[in-house]
Amino acid sequence: MSSIRIDRVQPQAALPGGEFTIRGTNLSGEQRPEVLFGDAPGSIVVGSGHLVIAKVPDAPSYGELTVRHEGATSNAYHCAIGIQLADSLHPVANPVADAEGNIYTTFSGTRGQKTAVSVYKIDLNYDCRPFVSDIINATGLAFDAEGLLYVSSRNEGTIHQITPSGNMSTFVEGMGIATGLAFDPAGNLYVGDRSGTIFKIGPDREVFVFATLEPSIAAYHLAFGPDSYLYVTGPTTSSFDSIQRIAPNGETELFFRGLGRPQGITFDHDGNLYCAASFAGHRGVVRIDPQREASHFLSGHNIVGLCFLPSRSLAVATNNAIYRVDVDIAGA
Repeated sequence: MSSIRIDRVQPQAALPGGEFTIRGTNLSGEQRPEVLFGDAPGSIVVGSGHLVIAKVPDAPSYGELTVRHEGATSNAYHCAIGIQLADSLHPVANPVADAEGNIYTTFSGTRGQKTAVSVYKIDLNYDCRPFVSDIINATGLAFDAEGLLYVSSRNEGTIHQITPSGNMSTFVEGMGIATGLAFDPAGNLYVGDRSGTIFKIGPDREVFVFATLEPSIAAYHLAFGPDSYLYVTGPTTSSFDSIQRIAPNGETELFFRGLGRPQGITFDHDGNLYCAASFAGHRGVVRIDPQREASHFLSGHNIVGLCFLPSRSLAVATNNAIYRVDVDIAGA
């Protein structure tokens, strides 16, 4: 029998439960092939001589990907696979990381639910501990240039300011159904209101209406691009949703259309945009380059947000857990 060879694996990364599409030569024979993630076998979705689709097991051993059948083993191919850092959470937007690489995420809860912990901190040893309590429906997270954490409450319409030691104060109130948060380089804070308003709050806490969009059924997710435009997603009932971008003067334009339920967004150092969404039938994270060409970057289910870490890894939030994916990409 001719040798088994893996030529290409897509997408670049996956969480447990996600799928890799493997292309090569002699990947399958009379016997069904076996795909190994290190020593852990993945389940085969499709298997043929030149194409195999395999699902990442729930507990991969994080080694190289290989295909094996009829006593022969392929070359090893490196794929980035998510390592679970914490579970029993309830994020509804991007996690955030401080300058040291500690990760912060929420237990948001159902509408009006007062949870025991509002925000968790995952330290560099990956210990997940309570950080903030007493915020009902904690939603969006953002750090300012001084290292203060801001948390929105979609229940109260309040933005809370948190010190590194966990002391909390009210920053501003009356933000409607407050969702996503983002700072511009000048220190202005932008707040998404699910009913369609994007607020701009100056360093002096003066509030302006920055832009008005169509209402969203979930939340507005915000991120500033390298062009100083504010990029916004807001899932609707459509399966063909878009990413909007807003100029510094508040004018809104379409940036990209064709995503299913787009949620959290972030940028890398080269200006590529990453969005938790479905694209072309694939669920996970979509990468859109500065020329607006989209590709499936990470496979996974129930992803709501993401952020880059100082270690060049990606923190990915599902609706109940946080994963670290070693993608070797610098964030913006």
